[in-house]
Amino acid sequence: MSKKELQPKDYRFVVFSDEAAKFSFLTRSTAKSDETIKWTDGNEYPLVKIQISSASHPFFTGEEKIIDTEGRVDRFKARAAKAAALKGQLGSKTRKAEKEAAKKAEKEENK
Repeated sequence: MSKKELQPKDYRFVVFSDEAAKFSFLTRSTAKSDETIKWTDGNEYPLVKIQISSASHPFFTGEEKIIDTEGRVDRFKARAAKAAALKGQLGSKTRKAEKEAAKKAEKEENK
């Protein structure tokens, strides 16, 4: 296959329409479409309907959510502190149980 065969040959003007935002734009594309639309220049072009465009995407409209990273970090630190405290409590219970077992064993030896 030669380099000339790699490039599509059916580039043409196509209108992309974001129905939700009532936004359309004309550009060159190889997108296939059975529908047509009359554009502002009076010519008829193939119409491709799209769901999201720069007019409706949250990133471009400024409506994107801001992630609460501080809250996530705080929650993680709180979970880590709680786990460390629990580990410390279990450790002290284990040490206490070991001491009691050692005292019991010492008493038994002394009898």
